[in-house]
Amino acid sequence: MSISHAPPSASEPDISEIPCSDAPLELEPLVPTSSRRTRVPRWLRRTTGPVVLLLLWQVLSSTGVLTSDVPASPGRIAQVGSDLIADGSPASAMGTSLRRVAAGLLLGTLVGTGLALVSGLFRIGDDLVDGPVQMLRTVPFVGLIPLFIIWFGIGEAPEIAIITLGVTFPLYLNVYAGIRGVDSQLIEAGKSLGLSRWGLVRHVVLPGALPGALTGLRYSLGIAWFALVFAEQVNADSGIGFLMVQARDFLRTDVIVVCLIVYAFLGLLADFIVRSLERLLLHWRPTFTGR
Repeated sequence: MSISHAPPSASEPDISEIPCSDAPLELEPLVPTSSRRTRVPRWLRRTTGPVVLLLLWQVLSSTGVLTSDVPASPGRIAQVGSDLIADGSPASAMGTSLRRVAAGLLLGTLVGTGLALVSGLFRIGDDLVDGPVQMLRTVPFVGLIPLFIIWFGIGEAPEIAIITLGVTFPLYLNVYAGIRGVDSQLIEAGKSLGLSRWGLVRHVVLPGALPGALTGLRYSLGIAWFALVFAEQVNADSGIGFLMVQARDFLRTDVIVVCLIVYAFLGLLADFIVRSLERLLLHWRPTFTGR
């Protein structure tokens, strides 16, 4: 019996015709298309928008489209800010406002987190605490400033009380939602591993609620500065809000804008601290960071 070999087809190359070489093969790395593009540094992209806005603001002010009272030009604001810094007024006002926010944030964090733990971990706590908190959080806390002045008098107490009230509810809602949002399968897995009730709370529930708590803290920081603006403009004899009231009486829009910039800077600084805390405490949780 003879075996006949079919000739190679036109689509299949003849292996015998391929030249052999002892030289090592050179491998060309595959580069993703997204990484072949020249990427603009992120810090440059993030600063482009504010810089363009400032340039447009300066051009409109220089051409007279925006008058000096609606508002002053960026150059004028920078000059006024430099004069105020030399005078020492913003530093003193900033220190006073920071103390008020820190005190209100601390008290609000303790109250909001404590209520959320009682309501989230215990059914009887949920029945007794959640209903009253849900009713109180619908009350505009800014409208309670006159009532706080009557209760606490003139001084630091009304400002701290209004900040505390503004901070409490966002923290309560986010911590409560974080506790009740823990996957029940994780609870069952913890029980199968022999964890006690306190062990489940410590190793499963609280770590699962931590992302929500940090999100609530970021919301609370924004509301704390919002509440401070109202409190210092109604009942205060010092602080950044008091500087704004004085500037309003003398129609100094440039000073008002400087105070607003100080508020924004302090808010960004506080948010940066919380985001750094998130990266430190939640390094175990991989998240999507954008493309």
